[in-house]
Amino acid sequence: MRDFILKEITNTDIQQELNSIGFDKSYIHKAWEKFEYKNIKIFGLTIPQANILKQTALSVGADCATHRETITGKIETTDCILGGSLSQLEKIADKLSRQPFGLKNLGAEIINFKKHNCSKTKIVGILNITPDSFSDGGEYNNFEDATKHLTDLINNGADIIDIGAESTKPGNKPVPQDVQLSKLIPILNYINNNLENKPIISIDTRDSIVAEECLKLGANIINDVSGFDYDKNMPNIIAKYNAKVIIQHSLGTPETMQNTPEYTNLMDEIFLALKSKIELAVSNGIKLENIIIDPGIGFGKTREQNFEIINRIEELYSLGCPVMLGISRKSLLNMAEADNLTKDIYTVALNALAVNKKVDYIRVHNVKLHKDLLDMLSNI
Repeated sequence: MRDFILKEITNTDIQQELNSIGFDKSYIHKAWEKFEYKNIKIFGLTIPQANILKQTALSVGADCATHRETITGKIETTDCILGGSLSQLEKIADKLSRQPFGLKNLGAEIINFKKHNCSKTKIVGILNITPDSFSDGGEYNNFEDATKHLTDLINNGADIIDIGAESTKPGNKPVPQDVQLSKLIPILNYINNNLENKPIISIDTRDSIVAEECLKLGANIINDVSGFDYDKNMPNIIAKYNAKVIIQHSLGTPETMQNTPEYTNLMDEIFLALKSKIELAVSNGIKLENIIIDPGIGFGKTREQNFEIINRIEELYSLGCPVMLGISRKSLLNMAEADNLTKDIYTVALNALAVNKKVDYIRVHNVKLHKDLLDMLSNI
């Protein structure tokens, strides 16, 4: 008797694999759902809801994990982990549509739990017009150097230019509005008056007054590293100009954020905090399609926590917004004494993982290296 040959399939295109074994082509478009699996965490179900969900999952061959005291009723709520193929999840959702305790709505949420759709990772090029940014502080602090670097970023393939006049590295204090604007306005005027093909411009600021003045001059995106915590009027300004916004997670302020940051469950806390910020944004009139989220690498996280975020970045996709990741030259590289080119090479290596995980945006200093990376990975 011959030996059986078994091989694990890691190809995410299961339809291609089904086609390769001669599976019925007319049914592949539906059959693939039986081979793609998801584990979904559902927060705060009541005991009746959790028990019904578990029994429903088991009835279709899937499973649902709950708190061990769910069966005794000694707790009021439980988080659940629902696991199954897309086909099983669809059957669960259908059955929940006929259940009480609001489970019809949960069924609808499960149906809408879609796969992250990122056709191509975009490059956000960093232009720091500051004297004290952690990586290139002072290099582009004057107008001539800043406009030259702006042109280089565009020519090297940046999809977006993120311009900041306030360093938010650990320990830094806020920069006054007039100081920020004295540097930002000339750059924006230069773009408006001299560039025929105007790039998409993001302004890295926590201040709503700075944001509004820049939006008046044609900026497209506001990158708020505080996630609306620094200036409560920021959501109103974003909505007023129908602008896009990058909402970043940050634990504390730049002055305090690296003072022993602690989490009980890192990814759950980041997920729920960003969900709350998205809801705040929408309640203030910001369109959901105008929101980009950023887990905030280095903003109130240890080195180990930063790597965990990168490894589990896909858990944030179910928030329904594009995701930006900014790891360029940051302390997680553990290369404080290295030159910037060396840091950029290691940044590219980590961002290759991010691109493979279909992150929507990567925020980087060295655009050319990352454009070359994306061109190379497009062949895979």
